[in-house]
Amino acid sequence: MGLNLRVSWKKIVKWSVWGILGILLLIYIIKVATFENWYYDNKEGSERAAAVTNSELDETEPTESEVAEYIVAPDRPRYLMIEKLGIARSRVIPVGSANGEMGTPNNIFDVGWYTGSGKPGQGKTMIIDGHNGGPHVLGVFKALPSLAAGDIIQVERGDGQLFRYKVVENKEVPLAEADAYMHVAAISPESGKESVTLISCTGEWSQAQGTYLSRQFTRAILVE
Repeated sequence: MGLNLRVSWKKIVKWSVWGILGILLLIYIIKVATFENWYYDNKEGSERAAAVTNSELDETEPTESEVAEYIVAPDRPRYLMIEKLGIARSRVIPVGSANGEMGTPNNIFDVGWYTGSGKPGQGKTMIIDGHNGGPHVLGVFKALPSLAAGDIIQVERGDGQLFRYKVVENKEVPLAEADAYMHVAAISPESGKESVTLISCTGEWSQAQGTYLSRQFTRAILVE
């Protein structure tokens, strides 16, 4: 009888330990989920908070004729080219902002020029964003993190004039810090120099919130 009691006591201790570990794990999972939901609820409507829902994205690559027929005002950006990333001529679509959030193009092969930022040749800073992918197809800025200092970004204006920008910074910023970094991204990395800032989603994907948890900021200055 004494042996059976000792065996039973060991089983009780064993299952108690596993039970405690299970409870602790459950508490941790609940805390993580609660924090993530709280964070995104509080970021709702902020400039870098939301992305276009994947189901709304157009994954159809524009044809050569559609690209060639794309026309904008002479002083506005028309095409973006980055040879290193294989971007030959991506249409630059004007986008605005709503509720403090910068718009993005509907097509994952286009990029969006924020109309509240500078224009090519104006001496200010252009802000251009783009998708890193859709539900099934990689987007125009999927490889944006691979750009390095000295790489060239080109923007063709509506009148055909070409502007070349040299990358000076390429940085991944956590979503929690991206709002604050937008103030840096909106100015030139070199005082008095015209510049362009490219922005895209990057980092880990949050299935619960349907967005990536970081933003990539690529800053480049005009090559005289």
